[in-house]
Amino acid sequence: MDLVLKNCKLVDEIGEYYIKIDDGKITDISKTPMKASEIIDVKNNYVLPGFIDPHIHFRDPGLTKKEDFHTGSLAAANGGFTTVIDMPNTLPKTNTYKALKEKYEIAQKKSVINFELQAGHNDLEEMKKMMELKPVSFKVFMDLESDESLEKIFHDLSTLMKTTDYNGLVATHCEKKSIVESETERLKDKSENKPIDYTYARPSSSEDESVRQAIELARANDLRLHICHLSSIKSLNMAKSASKNMSVSWEFTPHHLLLDNSSYNIYGTFIKTNPPLREEQDSVRISNLDENSIIGTDHAPHTLDDKTKGVWESSPGIPNLETVVPLLLTEVNRGNLDLKLIPKIFSQNAAEVYGLENKGKIATGYDGDITIIDLKKEGKFDINEFKTKAEYSPFDGWNYVGMPVMTIVNGKVVMDKL
Repeated sequence: MDLVLKNCKLVDEIGEYYIKIDDGKITDISKTPMKASEIIDVKNNYVLPGFIDPHIHFRDPGLTKKEDFHTGSLAAANGGFTTVIDMPNTLPKTNTYKALKEKYEIAQKKSVINFELQAGHNDLEEMKKMMELKPVSFKVFMDLESDESLEKIFHDLSTLMKTTDYNGLVATHCEKKSIVESETERLKDKSENKPIDYTYARPSSSEDESVRQAIELARANDLRLHICHLSSIKSLNMAKSASKNMSVSWEFTPHHLLLDNSSYNIYGTFIKTNPPLREEQDSVRISNLDENSIIGTDHAPHTLDDKTKGVWESSPGIPNLETVVPLLLTEVNRGNLDLKLIPKIFSQNAAEVYGLENKGKIATGYDGDITIIDLKKEGKFDINEFKTKAEYSPFDGWNYVGMPVMTIVNGKVVMDKL
């Protein structure tokens, strides 16, 4: 069936438009009325390219008590996302051909939206096999690797790029293992620990040193670097400087943009995450978002039991897929963020970095992936209304102004609150 959206507002355009989607593709954009099997009145709301989250953890396979590809993709659709990129730290890790193939099969059966997978690193021959499945990039958790190991991983990825069709994109979790280990050991020696201690166990200096190292390794091996969940302002400045003469991109999470480590005194271990919330003077903020930025939610759900085991044993991770868009649209309404940045930071930039063809724009020939937002819709977050399995969020109870009201994937409506 073909579909026409009428009374559409487009960012940076004057007037109202009709958009036609046929066979999953945008086939026409015009101010002239069009006919189709189905016509949806968008009611003068903004129509944006389908939102892409380049950083999610759907916990499938192996950890599906926390989330699975069905509930996670429902949460993504509910939050306005049409495509997600899943991380490799499931059980088993998706760092073998067999595990990666299994996850693809699971996702194809369960997901209600588009998805891509990142692969974990392994020996060179196994990574060559994995390339047959076309992962969008390789993920390196630098906080789990020694310097010697990191040098080998980046060198192997460079070799992989020269011997396969690997695009050279490496996504990094940047925290320095040696600093994290020494600071954690020091803080554990205290007679009593509070949740805020977790900030200092993984200080901003560990991220800064790791970002510096990632830039050096990527440059030396001619790789494209994507820095996940960047949280330190010093690291941001290093990344911006490096991007002048090499390929470096980065993403921000909503919790690092909107909270600082004083929030541990309110939410306790519910906001434990890696990298942790920073001291206010060290943290990135909404004002750091620009036309090169990417939003990655790092949606990382856990059970309530997992989140309440104390400072050191509680699992790190925050669910964000259903809160991030209203949170940032609220910042638009407050005048703290330009509406023109929304399609870039939620869609276009991620599509370009990860090579997602025919995604990231409202244009003829592009995929019929659409996110419709109502900038005036007001409400209050209620965790009980979310689709995720997670039962906690630091943003539960927060007021918002602005909400995704329809998500269309390949021309099919998967979420409708119009």
